Amino acid sequence: MLKGALKRWLSDISPLHILFVVLLSHQAVTTVPSSYSTMPSASAYHIGTPGQKWGSAEVAQWRSERTKSRSYMDDVVSALDPLRSSFEVVEYGKLDYDAGAIDHPLFAVKTKDWDHKRPSVLVTGGVHGYETSGVHGALRFLSGGEALNYAAKGLNILVAPCVSPWGYEHIQRWTSEAVDPNRSFASRTDPHACGSQESAALVRLLNSCGVETWACHVDLHETTDTDETEFRVAKAARDGLTSEPGTIPDGFYLCGDEKNPKLEFQRAVITGVRKVTHIAPADPDGTIIGSKVVDEGVILYDYTALGLCGGVTNARFTTTTEVYPDSPKATDELCNLGQVASITSALDYLLDFMVKES
Repeated sequence: MLKGALKRWLSDISPLHILFVVLLSHQAVTTVPSSYSTMPSASAYHIGTPGQKWGSAEVAQWRSERTKSRSYMDDVVSALDPLRSSFEVVEYGKLDYDAGAIDHPLFAVKTKDWDHKRPSVLVTGGVHGYETSGVHGALRFLSGGEALNYAAKGLNILVAPCVSPWGYEHIQRWTSEAVDPNRSFASRTDPHACGSQESAALVRLLNSCGVETWACHVDLHETTDTDETEFRVAKAARDGLTSEPGTIPDGFYLCGDEKNPKLEFQRAVITGVRKVTHIAPADPDGTIIGSKVVDEGVILYDYTALGLCGGVTNARFTTTTEVYPDSPKATDELCNLGQVASITSALDYLLDFMVKES
């Protein structure tokens, strides 16, 4: 009886029904995997007129809506005090926005007995101030003994742990003038050519070091869900463009320099970080945030053309880290440790390379 009923049911199904079922099945198997997240379609940003770039009024409105959520002085500057006995702590500039209403001193930490005959290393954090583990990972590298350990192995080390204090305090990607500091490094040597006070101050600092050729630069960043839900939408509105929805990778990845990729170096950093946290898989189209994956967890940007902090030196080895703090697998501690691992893995590779080259 059951076999007869099934036969009659199948005879009633039209080819159109079968096609509909096949299409639904195809949609089910091509659903976005859980290894990366697709953000909801972005609606128009509430500031500005669609299709028109922001003027000073829109920037002022945007700034007025930002809220200070944490203290740069308490979280970052106070953390430098215990380091003064072992390092040279340098005030390398001051941000002065809104006629002095915003006034942040800028600090960097240098290993003592700086020797121009030694290879020099730069670590930058908080270029995007809201990317928390970039700041605290840099501080952890200094306070945990790793920086002194590598200095003892013959390296000069310079760390700028929080390049963008206002962004740190307000948990923002941009400066208070709605400028992306990581698109404002227009020159390695001329601070007046840079597009933000933050980038200009860092260039002045590097000029003062007198380093002819840097050995390595590690720039610490994060990719967060708010990149898609807030900051990319705001950027499109600011620039008079339309925001297109994208995906956020679940895991750590690196952005190397298209003009100086050094894939073996990038691979060494990925290998070191994998011991601490997971590496982001590529999207189904072989990309991460729209850029082709050239090695596991590695994409490339043209640092100089985009004005990225990663291109602020002429370092032989450069990389930009990207931690994903919103992953269900992540914790604040793991994110900070992942940043430290990226630095130590980069410096281990540098030291090994120097031995082989000698």
